[in-house]
Amino acid sequence: MTTELSTERRMWALFEPLHAVTYFAPQGRAAFEEAGLHGFWRGYFAGRAAPLGPVSAAPVVAAFYGFAPRMVERALPELWTRLSPEAALAARLDGARRALTPAVEGLDGVDEMAALLREAATGAETYGRVLAAANAAQPWPDDALGAIWLAATILREHRGDGHLAALLVEGLDGAEAMVWRVALNDGRGRKMAQPSRGWTDEEWDAARTRLHQRGYLDSEGTASEKARSAYRILEETTDQLAARPWQTLGPQRTERLAELLTPVTDRINTELAAFYPNWIKLPMPARGAS
Repeated sequence: MTTELSTERRMWALFEPLHAVTYFAPQGRAAFEEAGLHGFWRGYFAGRAAPLGPVSAAPVVAAFYGFAPRMVERALPELWTRLSPEAALAARLDGARRALTPAVEGLDGVDEMAALLREAATGAETYGRVLAAANAAQPWPDDALGAIWLAATILREHRGDGHLAALLVEGLDGAEAMVWRVALNDGRGRKMAQPSRGWTDEEWDAARTRLHQRGYLDSEGTASEKARSAYRILEETTDQLAARPWQTLGPQRTERLAELLTPVTDRINTELAAFYPNWIKLPMPARGAS
């Protein structure tokens, strides 16, 4: 059985891999290592938090949402003694350019793709969206690949910030959100989700107990119909909050952008297949079904 994806979710599936190269592509990771940061999580926290400036852990815990505070505290603010935010911004853009170069090789319409993505990203409202606003404040690169990556980054953080707002309305904290998503996946994924976000067994089980008390999980930790209904509403809200960029482009140019992005996304997903599945939940079908 197939379900048609919303425009917002279909476009997310197309632009998210362009952003994700900074975490998973070897070129992205190499750029951080060349700048002096070794290890996946150091590069992740430095690159993603750098637009906020030399912040301590607390704002990053709040903005990233799903991480256990101690995991962020192990990285920040100590990372800024190794690499300044300005150097981290340069490293992430350098690595992204290197990773995207083979993804667009031989394809037509790269400049048009960059222009459409930039217009969509410029149309993303940033009130109440800290990560989207911080990335939108960065200067636009003067090359197509740099513009493509920054636009994809603004769009993904814009959608992500809206998703976190929906989680807040549902009353879910960071640990509960992770436990909830695993339960909605019929219990699959805990071995990846829990350590990747730094939660202890005690914290995970306490979050599960709280969700059970609120009727989201049964006594065995299985998602209830209440949880599944709330999830559908949350995803619809996330889409609604992510709609402005595609309203800015309009249906025809959004479809043109989807057409241009599809072969690039396909190449990236093929190249990064060894890193899937991951908690970003990509690759996803770009145009058809989920």
